[in-house]
Amino acid sequence: MDMKNNLETAIFGAGCFWGVEEEFANVAGVKKTEVGFSGGITENPSYKDVCTGETGHAEVVRLEYDPREVSYQELLKKFFEVHDPIQVNRQGFDFGSQYRSVIFYITPEQKETAEKYKKTLAESGKYKKEIATEISPAGPFYRAEEYHQRYLQKKGLKVC
Repeated sequence: MDMKNNLETAIFGAGCFWGVEEEFANVAGVKKTEVGFSGGITENPSYKDVCTGETGHAEVVRLEYDPREVSYQELLKKFFEVHDPIQVNRQGFDFGSQYRSVIFYITPEQKETAEKYKKTLAESGKYKKEIATEISPAGPFYRAEEYHQRYLQKKGLKVC
């Protein structure tokens, strides 16, 4: 937790980061969003690099949120609502490992909460297939080029 402003950070990959960022930007308690790449081996990759599928990175949204206004569990609920977590390395028309479903946890508490949430969701019977979402420790986050930040908002587009 950032002691100066009491904000916490979460990182989610759920397909193309443009729509995912817009979904989280509209959640009360989320104070900042930015899109980028995480989970791979290439340092400081460009969008073009990540699109090759050879960097190992996923397109992700990193967000800062106020846990007094929105809980990590509520963010997980949103995460699972905005994409199809049973798809392996794809979302809609986008395919490749960069579009995988992944939660990058920052603290042991986030890991535990994410694992419990995924297990409860899996046992709920909502999905006919196994949930493909990875839960992995957060590594370096590489911010995507500026034109990707709040892309849909800049273009006047809405999430489908």
